[in-house]
Amino acid sequence: MPKEPKPIAVVAADVPVRRKPSAYPEPFASQMGGRAKRQLGDLFGLSNFGVNLTHLAPGAVSSLRHAHTRQDEFVYILQGNPTLQTDEGRTELAPGMCSGFKAGTGNGHRLVNETDGVVVYLEVGDRTADDAASYPDEDLEARLVEGQWRFFHKNGVPYG
Repeated sequence: MPKEPKPIAVVAADVPVRRKPSAYPEPFASQMGGRAKRQLGDLFGLSNFGVNLTHLAPGAVSSLRHAHTRQDEFVYILQGNPTLQTDEGRTELAPGMCSGFKAGTGNGHRLVNETDGVVVYLEVGDRTADDAASYPDEDLEARLVEGQWRFFHKNGVPYG
């Protein structure tokens, strides 16, 4: 069966929301309620980096606070005023602001919507093989194995 051709251009907000809300195991996956990701990079078949259009409802978070060993990340705020939480503390963001997270620094980061309005942002991350992520506030580690995230307790015991 032939593959469906990739689109040339789309309205980003019309791309369907990712079906699986989170790759995290429980009890962490349920903490991602109110987050909706549209996988724009995947739609075009991009393999070197991913791009997501992400919406955070009031009270929602982008992720658990985390740091990648090999993956650089970048966020650009389109709408709303999220709070960026990093090892340096809290930074209020606004539309037009951006932030980047270099791989290997160990600086845990995430966005939190502490407002009554919706936050919308673009997130870009590379897809470097053999990446891993640490979660300084949780008993959780992640390893990218054959393109899939596998989750472990900090003592090395797998979740699930």
